[in-house]
Amino acid sequence: MKALVYHGPGRKTWEDVPDPKIVGSGDAIVRVDTTTICGTDLHILKGDVPAVQEGRILGHEAVGTIVEIGTAVQTLAVGDRVIVSCIKSCGHCANCRTGLFSHCLGDEGASGTGWVFGHLIDGTQAEYVRVPYAENSLHLLPPGVTDEEAVMLSDILPTGFEIGVQYGRVKPGDVVAVIGAGPVGLAAIATAGLYGAGTIIAIDTDENRLEQSRLFGATDVVVSGSPDWKQQVLALTDGAGVDVAIEAVGIPETFTMAIDVVRPGGTVANVGVHGKPVELHLEDLWIQNISISMGLVNTNTTPMLLKLVAQKKIPAAKLATHRFSLDQIMEAYDTFSRAAETKALKVVLSR
Repeated sequence: MKALVYHGPGRKTWEDVPDPKIVGSGDAIVRVDTTTICGTDLHILKGDVPAVQEGRILGHEAVGTIVEIGTAVQTLAVGDRVIVSCIKSCGHCANCRTGLFSHCLGDEGASGTGWVFGHLIDGTQAEYVRVPYAENSLHLLPPGVTDEEAVMLSDILPTGFEIGVQYGRVKPGDVVAVIGAGPVGLAAIATAGLYGAGTIIAIDTDENRLEQSRLFGATDVVVSGSPDWKQQVLALTDGAGVDVAIEAVGIPETFTMAIDVVRPGGTVANVGVHGKPVELHLEDLWIQNISISMGLVNTNTTPMLLKLVAQKKIPAAKLATHRFSLDQIMEAYDTFSRAAETKALKVVLSR
C-alpha cells in the first residue's frame, strides 16, 4: 500500500510500505476512505515530538471501512463504516475505566500513552491502518453523517471541547477568549455554547480565520496583531478579564496572551501543543487565584459529539475547506502548512 512516511525533521515521503496485518485478537484493519492533517503533524515534522521515529507512518485522524477483524472482536464487522479515534483505549485498565483514555495502560505503543497513531505505531495517512483495541477505539457511523463531518470527530472536535471547554470549566454566561482560530480553536468556539458561554471572543492574527470564526459561534473577534488587542478584549469584559482563556496555538507568546487576559479567579485552558518551554511567572500569578489546565484529549465525549453532528447541531462540515485525493498528500501538506496564504482550515484527503 501507499503511506506517508516520516524520515526525520522536515522529511516525509509518499511511498510503498507493507500492508498492515492483524497482530492482536482485538485488532481491526480499516481501509482509510478519508483522512486529514493535524497541526500536531506539523509539530512532528518540526522535530517537536522526538518520540516519533524515522520510518513511522504519520496521521491520527481517519474515517474508513473495516476490511478485517481479529478473533476477539464481536461488536464490529467487516464492512462497518467507522471513525478511527486518535486515542487508543484498551477499555479495562484503571485509567480507561475512569474515562482517562489518553493514559491508557494497555501495552500497545506504550503503556500509559493513549495517543499512538502516527506517534508510536503506524498512523492513518495511508491506504490502510491497523487499529488496536478496535471495539473501544473505533466509533460506528450513523446514516447521514458524511466522511468530512466524521473525520473532524477523530481529534479536533473532542480536543477543542474536552481540553478547551470542559477543562476550562466554561459555565453559563461566561466570557470565553479563544486564542488561535485554527481548526482546534474553532472546535472550541463551536462547542463552548454547549455549556452556555455568553460571549465568545476569537483572537488571531489572520483576519480570514476570524471571519470564519463567526460561522462557528464567535460573538466578537480581535486581531492579535493590533497594538491595542488586549485593551479590545478587556473592553468586552468591562475591564475585568475573561472567565476562560483557551490557548489553541502552542507557542510561548499565545500562552502569555492567555495569562494576560484572564480575570482573577478565571481559568486558562491550554490546548496547544508546545514544542518550547513557557515561562510561568508564579511571582505574579500566585495572588490571582487562577487555574491553569492542560492535557491530551481522551475522546470520551466522541459518542455525544457524534450525536450532535448527526443532528446538525455542530457545523463540523464547515471545517473542511480544501479537498485532495489521497495520493495528493504532499500537495495537501503544502496547502495546510501555508494556511495564512491558502486560507485552509482542514484539508480533507479521500480515496
